[in-house]
Amino acid sequence: MSTATKKDHKSNRPERGGTVTFVEAIRQGIWEEMESDPAVFCIGEDVGAYGGAFKVTDGLLDEFGAALNAEAFFQNTAGLKMVEPSTAYDAKGLIKAAIRDPDPVLYFEHKKLYRLPRLRAEIPEDDYVVEIGKAKVVKEGRDLSIITFGAQVLNALDAAEELEREGLDVEVVDLRTLAPMDKDAILASAKKTSRVLILHEASRTGGIGGEIAATISEEAFEWLDAPVVRLAATDTPVPYSPPLEEYHLPQVRDVLAASRRLAAY
Repeated sequence: MSTATKKDHKSNRPERGGTVTFVEAIRQGIWEEMESDPAVFCIGEDVGAYGGAFKVTDGLLDEFGAALNAEAFFQNTAGLKMVEPSTAYDAKGLIKAAIRDPDPVLYFEHKKLYRLPRLRAEIPEDDYVVEIGKAKVVKEGRDLSIITFGAQVLNALDAAEELEREGLDVEVVDLRTLAPMDKDAILASAKKTSRVLILHEASRTGGIGGEIAATISEEAFEWLDAPVVRLAATDTPVPYSPPLEEYHLPQVRDVLAASRRLAAY
């Protein structure tokens, strides 16, 4: 495998820490790991001279050398890890953890979150990682659990805020890691509230929600007061039309409706 030659000059290197957007947090994490480990490199479309469609990799080519195409990729997914953050802090911590992990890690980043003002946050200057395989309860609750990840965490939190005004106390669990999933956190929340809504953007059929629902049914069935509910995208290709795409993907109104039905079961 060919490796890039690191250049002597400094380009537009991102500052460490500070108040950053989601996309800036990812860029910091990648840059710091490429500086600290010469074996780290980027593979992807437009990640070189163009700096990525959303400028996540802007400046990397000037700083770390010429981009090269990989001749092979992973063929076997045994041991593959997958992460998807929903906050700037987690975005940087998980990208750094993914880069340092000795196993292959797929890092999913939702473009909707890149420059979303509500995600702009202060992150530490000191080095840190977010442990792969650990979910986070981002809102405590007692009546119903919403288990989700990525951009849908925001929809879950917005819905939970509205439902709280109706007297329904909703817990929101951000998986952060999709493989290996934090089964302990999932089961703990299910046992705590006895009602579970699984929320994700992938199509319902064959989606990760089915695996989560099966785990809860197999290992926490006696704790449930209602069937596990899945809320996901429709089983169609993603539409090109923005109004149709909005209909295709779960929205806050859909989370509210599903939560109310589940609470009333």
